[in-house]
Amino acid sequence: MSKSINVALIGNPNTGKTSVFNQLTGLNQKVGNYPGITVEKKEGVCKLPRGVKAHILDLPGTYSLNTTSLDESVVVELLLNRNDKNFPDVAVVVSDVENLKRNLLLFTQIKDLRIPTILVINMADRMLRKGITLDVPLLEEKLDTKIALVSMRKNTGVAKIKELIADYKNISSKPNVDTTVIAPDYFERLKRTFPNEDLYKLWLVITQDVNFMPIEKKRIQDSSDFSTKSKSELKRLQQKETILRYQFINGILKEAYKVDLQAARGLRATLDKILTHKVFGYLIFFFILLTIFQAIYDWSSYPMDFIDEQFAAGSEWIKDTLPPGVFTNLLAEGILAGIGGIVIFIPQIAFLFLFIALLEESGYMSRVVFLMDRVMRPFGLSGKSVVPLISGTACAIPAVMATRNIENWKERLITILVTPFTTCSARLPVYLIIIALVIPEGRFIGLSYQALTLMLLYALGFVAAIFSAMILHKILKIRSRTFFVIEMPNYKLPLLKNVAITVIEKTKSFVYGAGKIILAISIVLWFLGSNGITDRFVKAESLVQERISEKGFTPYNQADLEQKLAAYKTELESQSALSTAQIQDSLLVQQKALEARAEKQEIASFKLENSYIGNIGKAIEPIVKPLGYDWKIGIAVLTSFAAREVFVGTLATIYSVGNDEEETIKNRMAAEVNSETDEPLFNLASGISLLLFYAFAMQCMSTLAVVKRETNSWKWPLAQLVFMSVFAYLVALVAYQILN
Repeated sequence: MSKSINVALIGNPNTGKTSVFNQLTGLNQKVGNYPGITVEKKEGVCKLPRGVKAHILDLPGTYSLNTTSLDESVVVELLLNRNDKNFPDVAVVVSDVENLKRNLLLFTQIKDLRIPTILVINMADRMLRKGITLDVPLLEEKLDTKIALVSMRKNTGVAKIKELIADYKNISSKPNVDTTVIAPDYFERLKRTFPNEDLYKLWLVITQDVNFMPIEKKRIQDSSDFSTKSKSELKRLQQKETILRYQFINGILKEAYKVDLQAARGLRATLDKILTHKVFGYLIFFFILLTIFQAIYDWSSYPMDFIDEQFAAGSEWIKDTLPPGVFTNLLAEGILAGIGGIVIFIPQIAFLFLFIALLEESGYMSRVVFLMDRVMRPFGLSGKSVVPLISGTACAIPAVMATRNIENWKERLITILVTPFTTCSARLPVYLIIIALVIPEGRFIGLSYQALTLMLLYALGFVAAIFSAMILHKILKIRSRTFFVIEMPNYKLPLLKNVAITVIEKTKSFVYGAGKIILAISIVLWFLGSNGITDRFVKAESLVQERISEKGFTPYNQADLEQKLAAYKTELESQSALSTAQIQDSLLVQQKALEARAEKQEIASFKLENSYIGNIGKAIEPIVKPLGYDWKIGIAVLTSFAAREVFVGTLATIYSVGNDEEETIKNRMAAEVNSETDEPLFNLASGISLLLFYAFAMQCMSTLAVVKRETNSWKWPLAQLVFMSVFAYLVALVAYQILN
């Protein structure tokens, strides 16, 4: 049986830690949250030499063990708690060859915890271009560790990392720095009070705001030795510790690390001047966004059409192959139709994640954050607020969690409250199908009207977030002052493997997460739409047949029947071998078949209207009718509060109930008519109303839950829900009434 060891992957942000994690684990990884908190937890499995299996935990990026955020606290809590099931047998600190001095601060702190610690120096491929020379054997000797010099871009050094991890028992765990010299008397008293505790671990417990400790923090705080130091004195001692560590690091790097400053000058400064320019920077960013939205439409149209057709054909095949009955109807009209309503959007969602990953991997996203700080300041936000707002284009939940990096509580709270205005990928299916139905095809300066509409919706969400932030900035009486600091990583070509893993994992997570909800809701909706207890539902067949015999088919079905019959007649007449009598006989047979199909459709529609879901829809119809919606759209809007993408799945299920035609969801929606006007239900007025409603309405109940957790109060999420819902309703109402 192979042995399993725990490996903690630790490092500063932008050192390539994620690349190392992806190279070690590939797709054999999973993402979740740490128990009880909203910090993302990434873990994977890696096979090592000599039959050893490594459980690798990718810890949040941190600059040191002096915690300033929840992310950093997670790292300290794990490294101090030997009882934790994930406590590392070995720590792997990933550093960047260009910022080695800063990275070594974290390395020395972890090594002083007496954990076997390996140093991985990444981006070795940049050394020649940046004029860097490194004496690795001397560095290993001075740091008393083993070093892997690697390049994740060139895919070199991964085998060395695995070898060192497998041989972790031969890695020294002796401390690098004696921190007791910063206050000898104080540490001597602590040693006498807690003779069985390691002094550096004790020091971290005293100075850091961490929770899961093997040592009782209250017992330490209550001791007289602890109380002799105030918070300000402890802070000064922390500063002394940092200075001591940098003195140790500088002494080593002076011998082992050389930089030719002339060679180090490169293209970065020139690119920064252009990409962060006060005019050109914004134009470039706007152009990039336009290109992304155009590509989302153009590149994904073919796979989307293929998926849509296959699901429609699959539903028809199930009905033709399996015996008629409840189970067949559930598969064809409930499960398959509902799932098809979300799977169709996989290409566009995958492209969105692809472009976001490329921007992050290249280092450009940090420039966007810096650039947007100028825009954000007048509205009570900082450039760091851009990260959650842009992350919100994928999903509001991790975007709200990303606000933990904003140190200022007022800025963080405002960012949390306005982030749901950002258009998330769950809204994308709604936008795409409504835009396809109501926005005409055509181009303006090479860009399609539909892509421009999508871009405008994203811009509307961002503008709403900004102006809401301005209002909150004036309303909230929270005094605070912070300075904006951001690290600019080097530009680099995105690693295709990292991008691919990001796209696959995030798309898979989106589809699986949405799929569970859609599957459950589709089954419930199918049941509610296929059953009823009123006389009108039970006697639907006889009532519809009686109405048809007296008044004929509904205007829409009658027009459709005549159109199809005329087309069939033209086709027959083009065949010169057929006589007039044969044509008349064929037309009569075709007419009866079309009438039978139209009658079946009207019975199905009548039963649906008088089913359980029809009665629920009719009850809420007075509320949504002023917006241009019928009861079916009302049901879809209601169910989409579980998850926005459920809107399309709900309509797919509702339109599939009792429908035997092999039609795509888009065609079914296009065929819907207003019962009062006999005009298409999805027209420009109702379509724009729907788009605006979803642009401004609260995203989903999961977002509410995470806002509650991040703010530790129900006051803020409930205020969010009420304001965004009322605002969305009023905007949609005004838009429909004007356009109609």
